[in-house]
Amino acid sequence: MDEQPNDNRPHIPTWVWILTIFAVILGLQLWLSGRFSGPEQISLQEVADFIRADEVEQLVVNGDRLQVTLDDGRTFGAVKSTSDSLIETFQYYGISAEDLNDRLAVQDNSTWNTLLSLAFTIGPVLLLLWIFTRGFRQMQGGGGGNNIFGFGRSRARNLTDANRPTVTFDDVAGVEEAKLELAEVVQFLREPEKFVQVGARIPKGVLMVGPPGTGKTLLARAVAGEAGVPFFHISGSEFVEMFVGVGASRVRDLFEKAKQAAPSIVFVDEIDAVGRQRGAGLGGGHDEREQTLNQILVEMDGFDNETNVIVIAATNRADILDPALLRPGRFDRKVFVDLPDVAGREKILAVHARGKPIASDVSFKDISRLTAGFSGADLENLINEAAIFAARRSKRTIGLLEFQDAFDRVVMGPERQSRVMSEDDKMTVAYHEAGHAVVSFFLTNTDPVQKITIVPRGRAGGYVMSLPEDRAVHSREFFEDQIAMALGGRAAEEHFFGRVTTGAGGDLQQATRLARAMVMEYGMSDRLGLPTYGGGSGSPFVGREMGWFSSGRDYSEEAAQIIDAEVKRILEEAYTRAKTIISQNHDQMVHLATTLIDVETLDRAAFEKLMNAPSAANGQVSPPSTPGAPVANLPPAAAPQQPSPTPRPAQALGD
Repeated sequence: MDEQPNDNRPHIPTWVWILTIFAVILGLQLWLSGRFSGPEQISLQEVADFIRADEVEQLVVNGDRLQVTLDDGRTFGAVKSTSDSLIETFQYYGISAEDLNDRLAVQDNSTWNTLLSLAFTIGPVLLLLWIFTRGFRQMQGGGGGNNIFGFGRSRARNLTDANRPTVTFDDVAGVEEAKLELAEVVQFLREPEKFVQVGARIPKGVLMVGPPGTGKTLLARAVAGEAGVPFFHISGSEFVEMFVGVGASRVRDLFEKAKQAAPSIVFVDEIDAVGRQRGAGLGGGHDEREQTLNQILVEMDGFDNETNVIVIAATNRADILDPALLRPGRFDRKVFVDLPDVAGREKILAVHARGKPIASDVSFKDISRLTAGFSGADLENLINEAAIFAARRSKRTIGLLEFQDAFDRVVMGPERQSRVMSEDDKMTVAYHEAGHAVVSFFLTNTDPVQKITIVPRGRAGGYVMSLPEDRAVHSREFFEDQIAMALGGRAAEEHFFGRVTTGAGGDLQQATRLARAMVMEYGMSDRLGLPTYGGGSGSPFVGREMGWFSSGRDYSEEAAQIIDAEVKRILEEAYTRAKTIISQNHDQMVHLATTLIDVETLDRAAFEKLMNAPSAANGQVSPPSTPGAPVANLPPAAAPQQPSPTPRPAQALGD
């Protein structure tokens, strides 16, 4: 392939040329009118006074303009009325023709003046007509995107050889199945004859679906880097403007360019911005958006087997897309880009750690187990936060401590060092978090406790973090144990203090959410049986609060009462289990809580060692290195701060 010359000359937009032309015309007009050059302008009365005083040496007439030269060499300019002759003008001021004859000189530039007058009069009109004619032509799809009327031109970025992404499939980890699907697209673009020989038809469109941050856009950039073909990148929101028909025009322009550059790839990010179901919502749909969607459907139908244009789109809201987009012949293939598993997270961490000084004590395998539920973007942010901690501490490498601190910051928020807890608050939080940890330790279907702390972070006064496992399915027993663990903090407060605080607010919300899911979604209620209730999340077009039909309530009032009763029963049974475990392990609770008051944070090894330590005689627990307050003299505790939200990746309970 011949190398194309690289034209580095800057492109000057049309509007710059237009402003320049107007400035030149205005400057010429002002210059010719004597605003910028020529003699000082005086009135006709002053000229008449000079003539009567016999001080005028010469009077030059050029159309309506006068130039007066005095005996002392001074020169002035004046302008007379167009409708009157020079003689008539000065007769008005009492100057006769005889007074002018010996001083008068005439310059005949009438033709030039006429041409200039026509140019200044008709020229701007013609220029405006040219601008609007060109502008309306651009609104139909032509013209450059930098022009003031270039509404109809597509704003897609064409990533050619000079600026094509250098990302390849080697830079994308944790989504192996999606990479295999897209590798077929790359192979077709590289070797289309292989597929044509056997009569195979490559999918016209590939729709990537998955949660935010899972790498959909990165996968598209990797396809561009691997295929080596023109790559047109645009966001769905860039199609829609306030002017009706602009979005459809941009779609036509985009696909026309893609066809001209075929084989090529068109990538539409966040296609749900323009691909929502037509006619949805109160009062009908959005005309401009629906016209744009209709044009996309038409353009994708217009592709044939020899066009070699593949459309790749990404969304995290496939449920709201128009069915016409999803039928075969348009987006034939759907690629699900889900959250990575433990092996995928380890690979993602290794990819993002390239070029960074990672210490030898860091194990990505251990970090990947701790970060269940993290997306690729979350993992990249985790490594970046760890690097920030290392730089702040003036370290040359990123160690395990930095990763631990980064994890706490990402999951729970920054440490609130300025918050000073009272002794009562500290004791309440310590027993609250100890309740979560002890209940979790003695249950079967819970994850091992990774960390316990009473150091405030974010909105949490403290938290218990578990090391979750990647589970494909969850049993009834799993949910029941999770609910009991969530209620362990409240049970501990009631057991040791005889009252409860607002610190269990977040735990109650989590427990209620799990119990309601058991009853309404998973059929884990013997009274309600197999049907699901309220499975719909409401229409995404009319809002979540537009009545029962949009809130997903598809059951009777009688069923609602049974649901409430079943949720309450599950919570009460779990709460009873939690209180029983705490009562049976009273001494271990005291030992754990007093240790937390002293050291504030315990890791997994220290926690399990403490729980397995033998107790002293007479039911007393061996005191920690720095004894805490005796249980028998527990003072009334003040309410802790607002409850902590339950983090998505690692389970943290209580505050």
